[in-house]
This record gives sequence, C-alpha cells and structure tokens, in this order.
Amino acid sequence: MIWLIASLVACVLVVLHPYVTYPLSLMAVRRLRPQPLRPTLPEPTRFAIVCCVYNERSVVEQKIDNMRAVRDALGDCQLLIHSDASSDGTNEVLHSVEGEFAISLAEARSGKSAGMNRLIAMTDAEIVIYTDANVMIDPATAANLARYFADEGVGCVTGHLRYQNEEESETARIGALYWKHEEWVKQLESDTGSVMGADGSLFAIRRKLHRPTPADIIDDFHTSMSILCAGYRLVRGGDFVAYERSATVRGDEFRRKVRIACRAFNCHRLLWPRIARLDGLTVYKYLSHKFLRWLAGYFLVAGAAASSAIVWLAFGPAAFAAYVALLALAATAAARFNLPIVTGMWEIFVAMWATAIGVYKSIRGERFQTWTVASSTRK
Repeated sequence: MIWLIASLVACVLVVLHPYVTYPLSLMAVRRLRPQPLRPTLPEPTRFAIVCCVYNERSVVEQKIDNMRAVRDALGDCQLLIHSDASSDGTNEVLHSVEGEFAISLAEARSGKSAGMNRLIAMTDAEIVIYTDANVMIDPATAANLARYFADEGVGCVTGHLRYQNEEESETARIGALYWKHEEWVKQLESDTGSVMGADGSLFAIRRKLHRPTPADIIDDFHTSMSILCAGYRLVRGGDFVAYERSATVRGDEFRRKVRIACRAFNCHRLLWPRIARLDGLTVYKYLSHKFLRWLAGYFLVAGAAASSAIVWLAFGPAAFAAYVALLALAATAAARFNLPIVTGMWEIFVAMWATAIGVYKSIRGERFQTWTVASSTRK
C-alpha cells in the first residue's frame, strides 16, 4: 500500500511540476541570478519574413496584406512565401504578387521544414522572421524586434502570441488559458537565460545562424534549439506581438497536438546529445518544460492505476467498481456536455493524452512530414 501511495504522489508531482513548481523555481532563480539584455551592437536594419502555406486560400490574402504592413513598419524587409503544392487557389493568389514577394511553389508536397529551408536560401537578410499563414503580426510592434538583436549573445527571439477566440468553445478557452501560462513561463525562462524553444507562429533568428532542418523534423523547435546549442541565447520578445485563432473543435486540437508532439519528440531524439552538454540550469529547464510535459499523459495513466489499486486494497472490490464507474461517468459527461470545471479538466487530460500518443508515434518511427490545416483555426 505504501509504495502505491508513493507512486501516486510521485505521478501527481511529476504532472504538476512543469506548471507549478518549475515556474516557481524560475522565479527564485530570477531573483538570485537575472539575465538582462546587454546591447553592444547597432540594431539590425535588414529583415525578411518567411511563411509556408498549404491550401490557405481563405486567409492568404489577409496574410499578404499583413506581411506588407510589417514590411512598411520595418523598412528594409524582404517578403517570401512557399506553397507546399497547394491545390485550392492559393497558388493563383501568390502568382499575382510575384515580384513584390519572392514566391516558391512546390510541385509535390515536401512539408514545412523543407519549404522553410528553401525560403531561407533565397534571402541574405540579417534577421529572418518566421510566421504562419493564419498568424497576423501586429505591425505596431514590429519595430520592437530589432533591439533584442543589439545583444550579440541573442541568436533567436520568440514573439508573444495572443489567441483571439477563447470564448467560442471550451477547447478554445482551455487552449488560450494554457497559452497564457506558457507565455508566463517563457518570460521567466528568458529572464534567467534562454527560452526552451520558439513557437513557429512568430519567431526571428540571425540568418547566419540558420542550419537546414531535416524535412521530417519540426522546423521551429529544431531551428531555435540548434541556435541555443550553438551557444546563443533564445529570448522572449514580449512586445513583439501576433494574433491567432485557437482550435475550437476538440478533434482538430487533438490531431494537431499528436502531430506536433510526434515531430517535437523526433527533434528531441536528434538534438538531445547536444542539449545534454549545455549548462545545468538549461538542461533543468529543458527537462522540466519539454521532456516531462511530453510524458505527462503516461504519468496520468500510471497515477489513475495507482489510485484505483489503492481504492481496491483499502475499501474492497465494490468501492473499486464504484470508483471506476465514477471516473467513466465523469469522462463521458465531460466529453458530451459543457460542464465548466469537469469539461475543463477533461480538455487538459485529452491534451496530455494526445501528446503522449504523439511521443508513442515518434518512438514507433512515424514522421508527420506534411501537415493539414485545422479548419476551426481559420475563419
């Protein structure tokens, strides 16, 4: 019985650590050893914005206008878009802006990482800004980016993403709430050294630090963590802002998290030998923020099994049956009805389990080289 209780407590602590004790520990580190920016270089003046699209006819014109507005705010800024064999009219729109934009059109699907590699090879800008088709950068904040790169130790800046539609569904609400927590943790990481990976919706790098990403590896995580492994800081640009719609349909979000987790864990296995050689604080951050989150779904299942065994041993088979029935009833109610607290907890569990499935697929050798647009993130 004691080892079951200890196992349950351990599982709960591991699941909670990335969200509770880890950020609290970073707050302590920030008080003891803050890492402010140290500008010693002139701010960069030559930029490029790169974006990969696949069947984005519904948003591509808005994205083009947004990229123009950001270019106008930055001044010297090249605009580049790659279409991964789009078939819905996206390419026709891109043809209409050729000349103003550098356009790359793939005849067959090769994935976002391959597309980004092609775009990076087409520019010699000092700073390259990565963004997604459905992400709209706030032009009023674009000029804030340059000051981060005045610190010669900074190699990558991840922007501040805000979700706009959290009121549309419980899935969107939980997704937006999770992301606000994520932005808080990233700021703590930035204040104490480096963020553990950039989000593909909005980040920027020094062009000279780019190394091609393998086609079957997630590009944002690989690009940003490779720069960190090369000895440069990855910081959060809290005043470099973009907006995006969160997935409102649970199935869309589930499939997206499976795909992202699979590709991210593939990247982990590729980069871990280099990450493991970094300083102790950075390795602690990585294990806490990334590795334990990838495994949280398994610890949830282990914790549920331990708690069920405790109920059986302490109260007998009838209590065990009632306990399992209660869990099943709660899961069914959460999945079918909008019950604020129960459904919110279910959304969190589903997200963790989707990540666990993605990790399993990675270990099995699945790659997810290409992607499909989640329709509920477009409007």
